[in-house]
Amino acid sequence: MFRALFLSIGQLGDRVFLKVLAKSLALTILLFLVAGVGVYWLLIWLFDWFGWSENGGLAAAASAVIIAGLSFWLLFRAVAMGVISLFTDEIVDAVERKHYPDKAEVAQAAGYADQVRVGLASAGRAIGWNLLAAPLYIVLLVTGVGTIALFLALNTLLLARDLGELVAIRHVPRDQWRDWRRETRGRRMQIGLVAAGLFVIPVVNLLAPILSAAMAAHMLHGGVKDDA
Repeated sequence: MFRALFLSIGQLGDRVFLKVLAKSLALTILLFLVAGVGVYWLLIWLFDWFGWSENGGLAAAASAVIIAGLSFWLLFRAVAMGVISLFTDEIVDAVERKHYPDKAEVAQAAGYADQVRVGLASAGRAIGWNLLAAPLYIVLLVTGVGTIALFLALNTLLLARDLGELVAIRHVPRDQWRDWRRETRGRRMQIGLVAAGLFVIPVVNLLAPILSAAMAAHMLHGGVKDDA
């Protein structure tokens, strides 16, 4: 697990990694900005509809900032992983070509439609489950560590599946995914745990999607046994 993380960090200067980082961050930030503007105008309309037009613009702006902040904290992981899935093939390919050339030779490049499908499914699961857990996140704030613990537990499970699929799509026939998931459960859970932890750390979470995708390639190709 730590070998996979250190190898991934060591490849951050790779031109492919930097290009994907720039594209994914730009698209992720753009999506949140568009959503924030949309929320602002929706609130303006609601305030006018309720007859609260006086100072409505200021209230809407303040509310939009608060909602955007909460959404960023709660949904960044889902949106970032959904976005990075569009470019994951480039990351996994770069890792395989540098460290596992035999795997790169037999890999089937993921089609754009498949990447979009996997990305939307990943984002949907993350948004859905994290929204369902939101009341518990709030309740557990009083414990100091409960919210973080629940976030790590839930997102470890989600990321273990999502990151595995980003590699499987290049190497495993779709009808064999169920057996493949069972055989790689231990390795994928390790990937999911570290990835979820990366998303919790400020600033590091901006690199988490790329590091997580690279780690998945290392863990699933590097001969690491499930009981390691």
